[in-house]
Amino acid sequence: MPVESKSNTSPTLRGRLGEELVNSNLITREQLDKALVRRTQVDMPIGSLIIKMGFVSTDDMLNFLSKKFGVPHINLFSVNIPHEIINLIPLSQIKQYKILPLSKKNNTLTLGMVSPQDFVVISDLEFTMGVKIKPVVVPFFMMEAALNLLSSNFEDGLSGETIKNFALEDKGEAHASPKIESLLSYLVKTGGSDMLLTVGVPPSVKVSNQVKRLATAALTPADCELYARELLANNDAGWEKFQQTNDLDIAATYPNVGRFRINFYRQRSSISITIRRLYDRLPTMSELRLPEWIREYAMKPQGLIIISGPAGHGKSTTLCTLIDIINTNRRCNIITLEDPVEYLHKHKKSNINQREIGRDTESFAKGLRAVFRQTPDVVVVGELRDKESFEIALRAAGTGSLVLSTMNAANSTAVIRIIVNMFPENQQNLISMLLADTLLLSLAQRLILNKDKTKQILALERFSNSNRVANLIREGKLHQIRSQMETGCEEFTPLDLSLSQLYKEGSIDFEDGLIYSVNKQLYQDMTGVKIK
Repeated sequence: MPVESKSNTSPTLRGRLGEELVNSNLITREQLDKALVRRTQVDMPIGSLIIKMGFVSTDDMLNFLSKKFGVPHINLFSVNIPHEIINLIPLSQIKQYKILPLSKKNNTLTLGMVSPQDFVVISDLEFTMGVKIKPVVVPFFMMEAALNLLSSNFEDGLSGETIKNFALEDKGEAHASPKIESLLSYLVKTGGSDMLLTVGVPPSVKVSNQVKRLATAALTPADCELYARELLANNDAGWEKFQQTNDLDIAATYPNVGRFRINFYRQRSSISITIRRLYDRLPTMSELRLPEWIREYAMKPQGLIIISGPAGHGKSTTLCTLIDIINTNRRCNIITLEDPVEYLHKHKKSNINQREIGRDTESFAKGLRAVFRQTPDVVVVGELRDKESFEIALRAAGTGSLVLSTMNAANSTAVIRIIVNMFPENQQNLISMLLADTLLLSLAQRLILNKDKTKQILALERFSNSNRVANLIREGKLHQIRSQMETGCEEFTPLDLSLSQLYKEGSIDFEDGLIYSVNKQLYQDMTGVKIK
């Protein structure tokens, strides 16, 4: 059972730190008086205020405390503490004793302490943990910041930069959550795909499709509203439009940080924000693991190419790659309809006109209706969502344009069924005929964690049109398309085959491939691995 610790009160550091700094000639009496006046205005430790007001440096404060206690000091602003080290001591004890495990080498644990002469705590931990404790002094304000960041939602390690931002934040003038620019920079630095801002949990980053929470305080409704207003500050009527619709998509560029797609929405009467990182440079086909045969389809003069898959599995990136192939190799007029415009293409051999829904045209349907007057050679639709848009896209693909788009579908063959079933029964024969005549290629893709769990790898399903496929579509035998071709043929390469090849080459674990397999038995047969 833990012994009562003196460090809970810490009267010297809490109440007399300013006086001792004056006595040590580190600050003047006038500076202390100014800090004490400011202390009545904001809820902030005196040590933080003295540093924030520029009266003493962090290093001088650390040297002062180290000399006072006769032990080494540690600057929490310049260290990164792994999650597994923090987990060595229960969170309840960390907060009760105001301690922080910093590192462990052999059988010695380096422990940050506000009161490094609290031998009762040191002895108690050495006995219960079976390790030798090496105490180092940590200033009260640094420790307070670090402990405030360790909440029940804590999942990852603590970074010195995060502790510094939190420790020196003047809570009387600003919220304790990180600045939006810092969050955007952090998203880019970590290589994550998305930043998620939701009330009740800390800001979170999606890395390899896994959500990881930052070691900061949980966001409040006021935090998320402030973030939304800041992100919409340069968007004309953006805040007013969001207030009316409760959903909004924009794209924004932050100099020296990057370009982002931002979605605002309401949930439980509060605002949530999803920020998708967009890339200044398109990855190469080899970096994306896209096969070279895709170029052949991008160079077709007319027809329909559809890319399907769940959100967050790279559909937009593949679409942009196809556009870039055309833009680089063909001399034509490209019209895109996007919600919002994500990647900013430059004119190469082609002219490229990027229209944003809500800004340049009212809707996908209206933009598509107008596209015939814009002499397009290539029409790109960010996402086909409704019956009218599908009908116009099919007509454009059948009258001389190459049409590229994305849609949500379970697999490449389900695309056909979804499109046909979107229309009334009396129109389905006509739509089937249009599809049979215009479809060039249906791709379905998934991003799978690699074996080292450090990045994602593309698995691709290919379904291309042919005389045999076109006849099945015209005759409405949609259920036969997959069953007749599932083992693989010239027109069809199932996702399960792509997954099994990734497993056999040692790129992914069997279980990760199994999660995304369409036919689990087929996947097992192809890999030669049987589930017990």
